[in-house]
Amino acid sequence: MRFAARVEYDGRAFSGWQSQKGDVRTVQARVEAALSKVANEPVSIITAGRTDTGVHATHQIIHFESDAQRTLFEWCRGANRFMDRDVRIHWVHEVDQEFHARFSAISRSYRFIIYNNAIAPAINRHYLTHEFKPLDAQAMVAAGRHLLGEHDFSSFRAAGCQAHSPIRTVSHFALGGSGSYIWFDISANAFLQHMVRNIAGALIDVGCGKRSVDWFETLFELKDRTKGGITAEPCGLYLTGVDYPSQYDLPSRRATITFWD
Repeated sequence: MRFAARVEYDGRAFSGWQSQKGDVRTVQARVEAALSKVANEPVSIITAGRTDTGVHATHQIIHFESDAQRTLFEWCRGANRFMDRDVRIHWVHEVDQEFHARFSAISRSYRFIIYNNAIAPAINRHYLTHEFKPLDAQAMVAAGRHLLGEHDFSSFRAAGCQAHSPIRTVSHFALGGSGSYIWFDISANAFLQHMVRNIAGALIDVGCGKRSVDWFETLFELKDRTKGGITAEPCGLYLTGVDYPSQYDLPSRRATITFWD
């Protein structure tokens, strides 16, 4: 039998999602170990997308296979019992053999949170990116509009990105703010390594007046990572959703990340 599950995790205590050799704490290794204990047999998981060290997730999707006779509640409750509190499975759903956490996904969504204040916060400092220079949100919105549609995102991919193509389609971009907090939400069919963090770095450069909106637009023509902005810190980044065709009937309710009223 094949199962899908939603995983939430606090990325600050992990060396990314993917299992690694040696005694390295990763999300994948912790989830696989917990599910294996519930199944009383080895369980391997496939994820919708890997996240980097320090990146959080409220809505990561995985799938796994097992013939162990467990109820959906037992899979969920049992796995959480065997994991530390910085990882949680919120639901487990039986799916057909055609479902694939990565290849069946039609879009992924992220939220990036910035604390824009002269003084960095003591509380929640591991869950946002601090920028002390005042940010012009309207300029950031104007720049962000250029992300929409299909583009070559070479200027926003990590130097070591192994994706075969830099072409991605961004279907949604929105920026909001409340008090000292500024955040943006972005959805695409898929993302390149460090793509959202590099977008965030470029938007911050525009927001603080270091770069112009026109400069941001030219990055798509330059197709050169060295001409882009900084790579923003991972602590402000959250994987907030993975969408699938309705035929799989997966629970769609998502958690909202807010530190503001």
